[in-house]
Amino acid sequence: MIKKLAIIVFLLFCKTLIFAQVTVTFKTDKIPTSKTAEKTIFLAGDFNGWSPATKEWQLQADQSGEYQLVRNIPKGNYNFKATRGTWGTVECNTGGKDIDNRSISIVHDTTITLTIADWKDNYGAVEKKHTASANVHIINEKFDMPQLGRQRRVWIYLPADYASSNKKYPVIYMHDGQNLFDEYTSGYGEWGIDELMDKMPAAQQCIIVGIDHGGDYRITEYDPYDSNYGKGRGVDYVEFLVKTLKPYIDKNYRTKKDARHTTIAGSSMGGLISMYAVLKYPDVFGNGGIFSPAFWIAPDIFNYAQQQQLPVKIRFYFVCGDAESDAMTGDMQKMADIIQTKGISKQNTPTVIIKGAKHNETQWNGDFPAFYNWLNSGY
Repeated sequence: MIKKLAIIVFLLFCKTLIFAQVTVTFKTDKIPTSKTAEKTIFLAGDFNGWSPATKEWQLQADQSGEYQLVRNIPKGNYNFKATRGTWGTVECNTGGKDIDNRSISIVHDTTITLTIADWKDNYGAVEKKHTASANVHIINEKFDMPQLGRQRRVWIYLPADYASSNKKYPVIYMHDGQNLFDEYTSGYGEWGIDELMDKMPAAQQCIIVGIDHGGDYRITEYDPYDSNYGKGRGVDYVEFLVKTLKPYIDKNYRTKKDARHTTIAGSSMGGLISMYAVLKYPDVFGNGGIFSPAFWIAPDIFNYAQQQQLPVKIRFYFVCGDAESDAMTGDMQKMADIIQTKGISKQNTPTVIIKGAKHNETQWNGDFPAFYNWLNSGY
């Protein structure tokens, strides 16, 4: 009897999983010509970590010359764009300007018809300017990452009074370094962290270290678990931060080395790996800036969080927009709830949901000042 009951429960569980998914057909009705012979079309969005060339999200040409992709996905809200494999070949308007992310709400089986106005590479390269302030420096274009067997550019923002004082400073470690300080290196907009910091009184500024993402390695380096996108290397990446990069920064710059004054922060996949880093090394990272975290790709992180013992003074700042996806807000709140069950106060785990905000650097630029003020209030 117990065995039969178990089978029934299992079947009901499977049925629930099946019906939680809906079938979505993405198809094109207009494809602009391109300067290259490349005909591949992909969808990049919050359903695949915004990877511009994921095979699972490649549309296939049919006999009529249109492109189509059929996917089973959970009900919810999604943001995405079409690309031809890179962000340099992303869709744009007929004037070559960037367009807003496509937003869809999926509640039942449906067909999404895509009208693509034009491709970015059909226009002359937009002249980019270096926007990094004088307080931003590049430590090394090829900083060794022995845990990953790779090299990466590492940036540093030094407070305005760094050269004229002898004091020590708190440090924030941030991912996606290309998008933090300089429009010239950003792939899809910059946070403008240096401009935000430059506006702060010198006494309230800190050191910020930015580590470039690894391009095609970004998803796997920022994921501590294996997924459909490859073997997770997040554990190795965090080991690099803790055992190689932080010791270098502490040795060569005047830092406050303790966990209370050491923060790790990032968005999307960067939010996921920041969460993991604090959970694994709370004695190193005393604060986490968790911006629009991609917990969806690594559900095992919830179990990991439940298993960890954390100091009651550990601090997390959770923030996302309500126009990102249904899973985003729910997953973020779920993680905050888990952390609060460990006796960590709501004051040390603020959970901020920005009405109308989407998944992009513009949002995170707007989120950063409140996060930074909260961070400083705990020093």
